[in-house]
Amino acid sequence: MQPSLYVSLSGQMATMRRLETLANNVANVNTAGFRAEEIKFDELLSDRTEQPTAFVSGGSTYISREPGPTVRTENPLDVAVSGDAWLAFQSPNGPVYTRDGRMTMTPDGELRTLEGHPVLDVGGAPIQLNPNGGAPQIARDGTITQGGQQLGALGLFTIPEQAHLTRYSNSGVIPDIAAQPALDFNRVGVMQGFMEQANVNPVSEISRLVQIQRAFDSISNAMTRTEETLSGAVRSLGETS
Repeated sequence: MQPSLYVSLSGQMATMRRLETLANNVANVNTAGFRAEEIKFDELLSDRTEQPTAFVSGGSTYISREPGPTVRTENPLDVAVSGDAWLAFQSPNGPVYTRDGRMTMTPDGELRTLEGHPVLDVGGAPIQLNPNGGAPQIARDGTITQGGQQLGALGLFTIPEQAHLTRYSNSGVIPDIAAQPALDFNRVGVMQGFMEQANVNPVSEISRLVQIQRAFDSISNAMTRTEETLSGAVRSLGETS
């Protein structure tokens, strides 16, 4: 057994997985509310060889919660979330949480995401507005008024730090620990007429993509040289036997 080959293979698999996550991040740099995917690798120590050998783990992915930059749109149905909180919409799989606050209003007054999912209030119910009431006013705490009349409120939720997030579509996430209604509107809130962009720095991600690609090529070359050395040794043994 040649530990160097297995070590190189583990490194190659790790860099391949990192390349995939970086490529997906770059592909979604213009997706509103998108959260970049990061990957964490651990060192695995094996005692199956003459000397303890360190391998790279397969890696565990997680979704970054860092906020993205906000831009003004002047659209009254666009909101950007400030602080560590999320909006919610109803999907066929249950509630999904998102930082993409771009909304539309149906002809009957229901607030929906651009993909057509009902936007939820803090109680998990769809939000119904007056289709003839004009542009709504949305306060920092999510309260929605039309013509001076309060008609509902956007649900703002916090997700525990220890929760694992599963991606839904591009900008939605589903936590494995239930989200809770946000209570402190001094720390979290919404800004009407703004939208949050992806938390992906394209220059940084492309630079990392190039670095990882070079690392992958370097590992591949090292494996090729090791295989050539082994093949040469086998041929030499065959010629002397």
